[in-house]
Amino acid sequence: MEYEFNKYRTNTCIEINKSFISKKVKIAGWIRTKRDHGGILFLDIYDHSGMIQCTIHPEHSGFSQIEDLKVESVISVLGEVVLRDDQNINKNIPSGEIELIIESFNILSSAEILPFALHQEDLNEELQLSYRFLYLRTPEMQKILKLRTDVINFLRNQMNSLGFQEIQTPLLASPSPEGARDYVVPSRMHPGKFYALPQAPQQFKQLLMASGVSKYFQIAPCFRDEDSRADRLIGEFYQLDFEMAFAQQEDVLNVLQSVLSKTFKEFSDAEIEDVFPRIPYTEAIETYGTDKPDLRNPLKIFDITDIQEAPDILKPVVEKGGRLLTVSVKMDYNNNELKKLTKVMMDKGAKGLAYCYLKDGSWTGPLSKMLSTETLKQATQKDDHNLLFLIADTYDISHKLSGMLITELGNMLNLINKNDYKFCFITDFPMFEKTDGVWDFMHNPFSMPQDIDLPLGEILSYQYDVVCNGYEITSGAVRNHNLNLIHKVFSLIGQDASDLESRFPVFKSFKYGVPPHAGAAPGIDRIIMLLSKKSNVRDIVAFPMNQKGENLLMESPCFLDEKFLKEIAIKTLDNSK
Repeated sequence: MEYEFNKYRTNTCIEINKSFISKKVKIAGWIRTKRDHGGILFLDIYDHSGMIQCTIHPEHSGFSQIEDLKVESVISVLGEVVLRDDQNINKNIPSGEIELIIESFNILSSAEILPFALHQEDLNEELQLSYRFLYLRTPEMQKILKLRTDVINFLRNQMNSLGFQEIQTPLLASPSPEGARDYVVPSRMHPGKFYALPQAPQQFKQLLMASGVSKYFQIAPCFRDEDSRADRLIGEFYQLDFEMAFAQQEDVLNVLQSVLSKTFKEFSDAEIEDVFPRIPYTEAIETYGTDKPDLRNPLKIFDITDIQEAPDILKPVVEKGGRLLTVSVKMDYNNNELKKLTKVMMDKGAKGLAYCYLKDGSWTGPLSKMLSTETLKQATQKDDHNLLFLIADTYDISHKLSGMLITELGNMLNLINKNDYKFCFITDFPMFEKTDGVWDFMHNPFSMPQDIDLPLGEILSYQYDVVCNGYEITSGAVRNHNLNLIHKVFSLIGQDASDLESRFPVFKSFKYGVPPHAGAAPGIDRIIMLLSKKSNVRDIVAFPMNQKGENLLMESPCFLDEKFLKEIAIKTLDNSK
């Protein structure tokens, strides 16, 4: 028998247009909708590429079969392409000017009644995660899956063009003594021993630098046993992991700037700056109240702690080293709105929200009784700003709350253009921070310090983030490749580094000649989330877990059979079912 190239279809739906009129084609796909117009059945059949309308008349021998089929059944259809009547043209789909008159068909798979309608809005998350394969059929999710594929390919092509070498690193590694909790894998061949899924390929990529690789990258899966957040997946995520030998901070920032700006230009209509502003960490905290500023928001913090003699009610804050911070804005005075805003801020931890407003050229309200007119004038950052807020607390709390206030006001007053993408580098992170009187590393202890001879609180590190629209999408650092300097850094805060080599195998390589190196790891999931205009990273992943770390479709995690547990030398404390 002669082989038929594809017995299911000659074309995908998107390929069929007016040039096919009077031709016979075969398509295959799902029945999205069925409509009965005067006895004639109209079927919208869709595949991965798009949708086309098919028509079957009552006199067709298979009419009753089609009539009995439920939506989302899979069918292959042979028919003639004809032009639609003018009144039936659908301008919302590419094939809206044509339709297919069904001559023959083959039912490939019959569907049962769906647990939910694919066009249903505000769908219960538990239901859509339990039937994720159905939810993925929606045009929105198909668009996101396609976007993800295209973005990853684009990123890979850029890295190749910049001379980076793609290398896959192991997924079965050793537990990490630092960072988040590991996911561990028992070894059958070595009873009682465990592998760990990598939280990141950090040690491996540094070992590659010691191995003579000049520029490494991979689309790396990472595994961390962390709690869920809107911008963080439970379990696994992907990053564009890269490292460069003989590199300084500037080299990495240039790569990040080029790759990210080109990617967002390629997949959005927004104007993307070619050069990202650089904001030192301390400046970010004191200007925006966060090291993840949303630069689409024009509001900023203004510090009035040293402007004038503090009023009696605020003196205790100043005397204890706290800050008096203001935020000004243009806003119609509305007492109810201000009460709501005050409640929101108090729910976030504020003791209250003092404010005053400009009316007929004079300041009025509670804050006007605390501060002089001159101070209020200086604190008002723009001439048209008529409302001023004050937050007084410790340095950390006042800046954190002021940053939250900026965000609330920006959203409340629609000051943020949702179609923009505003990037920045956050640089010069402190090497150490003091908590409850004890010094510790602020972030990665193995980053290169900028000047080790300064007082502890003034030592900065060569660490950097890329922030876009209030989300950290990249972190990276220049690595400390000098073992003696690593030991010195630890000794500054009284920590013992004598066992580093046993805890971190990468340091073994440092004894045999390792070049200076630096790198970063843009988060692919957050990039896709931003490009698809989603606010939750779970919305852009094919099969995400819920907030409890459960995959409802695969019913994982699950209990293991006792026979299997015995084989891998595992005994559980509680295996109740």
